[in-house]
Amino acid sequence: MATASAVQNGRSTWHVRGTWSARDDRAAYAVWLGVLWVGMIAGFGVDFPRYFAEKPPAPMIVNLHGAVFTVWMLILTAQVMLVMKDRVRWHMKMGWFAAGWACLMGVVGPWAAMESQVSHMSNPVIDPQFISVHIVDIGGFLLLLAWGMTLRKNPAAHKRMMILATVSLADPGFSRFTGWVWPNDPASMVVWFFWSFYGNVLLVALMLGWDWWRGRLVRQAVIGGVGLLAAEAASVLLYFWTPWKVVTLGWVQAWARHFG
Repeated sequence: MATASAVQNGRSTWHVRGTWSARDDRAAYAVWLGVLWVGMIAGFGVDFPRYFAEKPPAPMIVNLHGAVFTVWMLILTAQVMLVMKDRVRWHMKMGWFAAGWACLMGVVGPWAAMESQVSHMSNPVIDPQFISVHIVDIGGFLLLLAWGMTLRKNPAAHKRMMILATVSLADPGFSRFTGWVWPNDPASMVVWFFWSFYGNVLLVALMLGWDWWRGRLVRQAVIGGVGLLAAEAASVLLYFWTPWKVVTLGWVQAWARHFG
């Protein structure tokens, strides 16, 4: 008989709540966090020479944005380590600090994106339509994180949603590495999607594939992961849609007039 929390289907199980020990997930989610770190370090590492030589220099808010988002990675790492060390009480207390820091990211991220566009207004290759990617990155992060916070009493779903929230921010690191290897933007929407979001696709596929293989597919994680990739695909459609470039260029010009 199927229960309210799971439906058997061959080897895999569709769960609403985890029916296994929360400890069984810990090693896998430390691995996903490690993959995130590798992508971020590799991408930003190869991009630093270009960043520091940029003319004009990046606005100060962009530097602050980088620091704030790096601290988030450290917070997430600390949270994972606390759980692995059975410091669950400290993990719960630090969770509220993490939520507050995420709110700061929700302000600093869009601010930095707009200021970066304004600083390149005189550049003929200004790319305002890239705002579609920024919207999905920070919007996906905040929505998935808020969902994860509501699932605190459901450890299996909670930890998956918190990692997925940060997967939403993976493309800035991974795509910088792609841009270093393949510096010219692809003309095809499909190729551009994977050129930009291959790290996100990889992480979602690894997370859901591992859960499927272990018979632990959690409904919230499946919906969140598939929804994130669908939103990223939509951002690519907007990026290539000419009217969107006109609209976003107007936003950048308005920002420059009022805040420049």
